[in-house]
Amino acid sequence: MVGSTTVRRASAPGPVRVVHLITTLDTGGAEAMLHKLLGRLDPGVFDSSVVSLTDEGSFGPAIRELSIGVCALGMRRGVPDPRALLRLRRELARSRPHILLTWMYHADLLGTIAARMAGVPVLAWSIRRASTDWRHLAPPTRAVVGLLARLSSTPDVVLVNSHAGREAHLRVGYRPRRWELIPNGFDTALFRPCPECYGRFRAELGVTPETLLVGLVARYDPVKDHDTFLRAASRLRDAQPQVHFVLAGSRVDASNCVLTSRVRELGLAGRVHLLGNRRDLPQVLPALDVLALSSVSEGMPNIVGEAMAAGVPCVVTRVGDAARLVGDTGYAVEPRDAEALAAALSRLLALGRDGRRRLGESARQRIQTHFGLDAVCARYAALLTELGARARAAPRDSAPPAR
Repeated sequence: MVGSTTVRRASAPGPVRVVHLITTLDTGGAEAMLHKLLGRLDPGVFDSSVVSLTDEGSFGPAIRELSIGVCALGMRRGVPDPRALLRLRRELARSRPHILLTWMYHADLLGTIAARMAGVPVLAWSIRRASTDWRHLAPPTRAVVGLLARLSSTPDVVLVNSHAGREAHLRVGYRPRRWELIPNGFDTALFRPCPECYGRFRAELGVTPETLLVGLVARYDPVKDHDTFLRAASRLRDAQPQVHFVLAGSRVDASNCVLTSRVRELGLAGRVHLLGNRRDLPQVLPALDVLALSSVSEGMPNIVGEAMAAGVPCVVTRVGDAARLVGDTGYAVEPRDAEALAAALSRLLALGRDGRRRLGESARQRIQTHFGLDAVCARYAALLTELGARARAAPRDSAPPAR
C-alpha cells in the first residue's frame, strides 16, 4: 500500500488468527478504520479475515484487494435473522480464530453469542459511537444497547475510539472488565496539502479562483444536522459574497428533494454545490478553505482528522472528541447553534489565505504528532498480540464441528 508502513511484531508460533465481525461494510467511519488497520497489520503475524452481518458494501472489494477474506452473511438491515447467527457460528467454527473483534452494536451482540457457541477463546468489542442519546437511535438499536450494557462484562476488552464514547457508555450501564482507548488514526501521506488542487477543484465547480470554499462532508442523516450548516451558510451569504459552500456525502446530491428545497428556501441557490459521494477526498479536502462539522453526535470524526492532515482548519461542534481532536488549530461551537457556527467560520475566513495556511500547518502537525495512522495501528497490533498470547494460553472450549 502506497504511503503505509506495515506494523510488525516479534514472531510467534504461527500468526494470530483474528476475525473482524462488523455490522456493515458500507461507507462509514468504523468501516474506514477497519480497512486502514487491515492494510497495516503484518500478515505474517496476524491472519485476518472479515465477516459482515449484511453485505460486502463499498469496503468489501477494497478489503479483498488486501488479500484478506470477506464473508457476508446477508442479513437485511432491521430484520432479525436467526439463520445469520448459525452461519456466523459455522464460519467461526471453520476459521477457529484466536480473537473475535466485533465492530458496532449488532456485531457486538451476535458476535458474543456466536463466540460462545463456537468456543472462541478471546472476545473484544469495538465501540465507535460517542453518544447513546435515544433520539438518535432506532428502537431496535436501543434495545440492543440496553442488552449489551448487561452483557458488557463478557468480552475480554471493550475498545473505544473516544473519551466521550467511554463516558457515554458508562452512563448507560456498561461495566467491562477492561476499557482500551485507541483513537482513530489518519494517513498523512494520503491526506496532505495539495496547492494544485485549489485551482483545479474551483475550475471543476465553475467558480473563480478567488472563490472561498467552506465544506461539509457527511452522509445525509439527522445526526449530521445539515440544516444547521445551511442556516449558518445563509448568515454568511451576504457578509461573505465570495464564499461558496460544498456539501458531499451519501444522498447529498440534487436527487435529495428535502435538501434542495431547503437550499432554495434559504436563498442559497447558486452558492451551494451538492456533490454526492466523492471517492477523491484526498484531492477535494485540500482544495477547501475551511471544513465544518455540524453534527449533533460523533465519536472521533474521521473527516475532521483527514481535513486537518490536508492542512485545512476546521470548525466543529462540541460532540464526541471533535473539539479534543481540533485542539487550538480551529474552533468548536455548541451543536444546533447556526449563529455560533457562522461566526466561527467567519473568523477563519477573515484570517486570509496565508493565515489559514499557517493554521492548517498547525492542524497537520497536530495530526502527525498525536493521531498518525501508523502509531495508532501499532497500538492495535500490540493489543492483538497480547490477546493472541492469552488465547493460546487458555484452553479452548470444545465447539461442534463446522458443517
